This record gives sequence, structure tokens and C-alpha cells, in this order.
Amino acid sequence: MPSTSLPAHVPLTVAFRGGHPENVHHGSLAVVDAQGRLLASVGDVRAPLFTRSALKPFQAMPLIARAADRLNLDDADVALLCASHSGEPMHVERAASLLARIGASESALACGTHVPFFFGATGRTPEPGARFSRLHHNCSGKHTGMLLLADSLGAPLADYLDPSHPVQQEIARSVGHFTGVPPDQLVRGIDGCSAPNFAVPLLALAHGFARLTLTEPDPVYGDAPLRIARAMSRHPELVSGRGRNDLALMRAGRGDWVSKVGADGVQALASFNRGIGIAAKVSDGQLTPLMVAFVSALEQLGWLDDESRAALASLIPPPLKNAAGIEVGEMRAVLKL
Repeated sequence: MPSTSLPAHVPLTVAFRGGHPENVHHGSLAVVDAQGRLLASVGDVRAPLFTRSALKPFQAMPLIARAADRLNLDDADVALLCASHSGEPMHVERAASLLARIGASESALACGTHVPFFFGATGRTPEPGARFSRLHHNCSGKHTGMLLLADSLGAPLADYLDPSHPVQQEIARSVGHFTGVPPDQLVRGIDGCSAPNFAVPLLALAHGFARLTLTEPDPVYGDAPLRIARAMSRHPELVSGRGRNDLALMRAGRGDWVSKVGADGVQALASFNRGIGIAAKVSDGQLTPLMVAFVSALEQLGWLDDESRAALASLIPPPLKNAAGIEVGEMRAVLKL
């Protein structure tokens, strides 16, 4: 059941002005291995927190386990089904192509529309009068996967977001399986794209991500977990987009990391070689302090080298300057694992 108690977050990142703390960004972070052992943490890793788009690998899981081969899904297709994409042509065209495999069109998507993330991530502005379709929505891949799953189940495409629909029942079972939270105990809400979403403890989300890296088949979902994680890691540009954090993180991992951001300050990542997952939440929902804290955690865990640090440099904000160009402050991580 939902709780009104607040998570016991701690300071993760601080913006300093003149060497004095000005803005404090609280949050929590968990590091968990594939056996569920909590290896390191800060803050409250046991309070249920909404996963938002970090949940996408587990939302795609039933489809990949059931119908990936029948639908002839390749790694690039699987990556898009798990994406919070930028609405670039490569994203839009692939989503449309996947829908066409079941004779569906954009009109079947219930995610709504928004200006593609591409513009904000690259500092560009849409042309006057530009119009965008549901395929440009960052969650169109996830919704396409839900429609593909409905078709594979022989269930109606209509109302596929209803929690009682067979698609959402299958997804709840997947989330429960990988996080260890029984489906009837999952805290439920509605995501920004209108799909059901779940709140789970960070340690459960990190454990789920660690389980994606296991080479032995899952007892329920077979090779789908590793297939999903490898597809995402091999095609970060389809999971994310130019100028986006998941693209930077997975490129920094050079094939060893699978990463997924969630709206309002959620980030999850796992290492294939280590079999370890990390999940973090910044309570004010801001991406920049989340990334500062997350990169610091990777550094403290010893996962970074010079090449990966350089790949992640774009995620760390430069010193703060005022309108006259005078350096007046900086943002630093303060978490200690």
C-alpha cells in the first residue's frame, strides 16, 4: 500500500557559491550484486520510490521472452523497446516499422505527444509550426512493445494501458520477479506517458538490474534478461539520443554497462563483468545533480578510468559563472559510499 512517510534521503550533491553551500540535493543510492547482497549504500534504499523509465527493461521482458524470435526482433529493435529516446528519425522510423509488423499504426499508441527530447539535448529549437506525432514521444518504443505483447497474447490492442489488461498483468509479474516485490505489494502509479508504473526500493531496482547481466538463463524468462541488456548496451543511441546521459554512460562503459534513466531523478546501471547493479534517486528530480552524484559513485567504486572519465565529462557541469563571466560557484558530489 502507498505510504505517506517520507524517505530518509541524505545530501548527495551540493552547489557551492563562494565556497559556501547554497543548494543541497538530497537522495539515495544502492549498490547490489546479482544475488541481492547490498554492497554499499547511502540514504534510504528501502523506501519504495517510483522507478519511472528505469523500469523499461522489465516492461519489455514478457515480450522478448515470448515473441522476440517470432517477430524477428534484432538487437536494435529490442533497444528501442526499452528506450527513452530523443525522437530522432532513427527512433521514429524504427517504432513505425515495429508497429507495422502487427498491422498497427501510430494511432494505436496511447502515450500522447511532446516536443522531442532531441531539441533540448542539443540546444536547438523546432522550426515554427513544426508538428510531432506520437512516434516522437520518448516512450513510443515502450508503448510499441506493449502493443506487440498484446498481439502476441491474443489480447485486444485497445485499453492496453489498463492495469487489468493482460499486457499490464504480464508486466507486473515481470517487475515482481526481478525486483523481488510481489505484484500484489507493488506501489502503483501512472507514468508521464500514461502507462502504469511501480515504486520499489532502490536496492530492489539495483538487484533487478544486476540480474540482467547473468549469463545463465532466468528460470522464468530464459535468455530474455541478458538479451535485453546486451541490446541496450550495443545500441545506446537508440535507447537514448545525442547529448543524453544514457548514451554517455553506456559509451563510457565500452560494452560493460547497461544504463537506464528515469524521469524525476532516477538512474540505474549494471556492469556485465561485475554482476553488480546501481540505482539512485535525487529527491528534487533534477538530472544534473543526479549525474554528478552518479559519476562520483562510479569513481568511488573504482569503475572509472581516464577514457571513461573523458566520456562522462559532459555530464559534469562546469564552474558556475555570472553574467559578467566571473566564476562564482560549482557543483560537487558529497556522498560517501
